[in-house]
Amino acid sequence: MRQTEKESRLERLSGVCLALPEATREDSGRHAAFRVRRRTFAYWLDDHHGDGIVGLVFKARWGEAEALAAAEPARFYTPAYLGPRGWAGLRLDGAEVNWTEVTDLVTESYALVAPKRLAALVGE
Repeated sequence: MRQTEKESRLERLSGVCLALPEATREDSGRHAAFRVRRRTFAYWLDDHHGDGIVGLVFKARWGEAEALAAAEPARFYTPAYLGPRGWAGLRLDGAEVNWTEVTDLVTESYALVAPKRLAALVGE
């Protein structure tokens, strides 16, 4: 994946995440964390621990992360270190990205992590 394409997808993901109430973005090298009141609800990971994947990592409901990775291993994966803690990964380095799906996954993750008052604002 070309660097300009990565940057474009990171900016689009940022737009999705930062549209949520009180969301912020913190960059760290080639990665970005999206937070609400210091709680992370999504990550942009670029070659996390040498896995070669550019992906969105999001908090999933209990058992959902494993089910997604098992059902569609070409698209979903278990991210190193985060996977056992209930996080799932969606590859963003493929030819096409379904941004409606990305928005839904990010919004659900936000609702799982955000304080109840803020989560209620996104309808989850």
